[in-house]
Amino acid sequence: MPAPRRQLWPILMQRVDIPEILDSDTCPPGEVEASLRDLVRINRWFGVVATTAALVERAAHRAGRRRLTLLEVAAGSGEVTRLVGERVGHSGITLDVTLLDRARTHLFDGGRAVVGDGLALPFAENAFDVVSCNLFAHHLDPESLRRFVKQALRVSRCAVLINDLVRHPLHLALVYAGFPLMRSQVSRADGVASVRRAYVPEEIREILAPAMAPDQGMEISRHFLFRMGVIVWKRGAEAREPMWRLSSDVVG
Repeated sequence: MPAPRRQLWPILMQRVDIPEILDSDTCPPGEVEASLRDLVRINRWFGVVATTAALVERAAHRAGRRRLTLLEVAAGSGEVTRLVGERVGHSGITLDVTLLDRARTHLFDGGRAVVGDGLALPFAENAFDVVSCNLFAHHLDPESLRRFVKQALRVSRCAVLINDLVRHPLHLALVYAGFPLMRSQVSRADGVASVRRAYVPEEIREILAPAMAPDQGMEISRHFLFRMGVIVWKRGAEAREPMWRLSSDVVG
């Protein structure tokens, strides 16, 4: 007997770890640049910048600082971080940014940039106030995600900020509807793969909780257009609210 319709979508939308073309070392440079430019537009228009800006403002408030050093992991062009810096600047927060990506071809921003492995960050302990990543977590399997957070906590003084997608059938439908906005075939294929391999907030909680010390705090919030914000507080820098918070706040 067929499963009720309301029970089908969890089956159809189980996480599938589909490799993304942009992660491949064989993707032609022209396609890399075209796809990264697609991502800049998507990130600007569809909630990525707003979500990370909200996380940065939250971290700055809890740390009591108006100037933060920030390491952006899997930074790509660095455009998201630049736009975040402009946005939080209106709130009086200044970001000193260092970009890190595994591929030099992804780093076509002119700022401070380092080629390195996000799972073995080439920095000393407490080198930055915060470590941030945008649309990186879904590229990692659960063990690699825990490894990244441990590395990020090692080199941060205050918190690790994760901005990522939420896996949902409506989100997948929106990606298909957005194909005309994408000039690169790589962007279209990777957009579908990204949603299929993304996590949901409850999965992130289960994955990261075992990697955290008892006195560490974690917050997860939902944002505009199936975005998820995660803050993992460095020991001693956690928020005073309850250690676990799952909210449905919408960031415009």
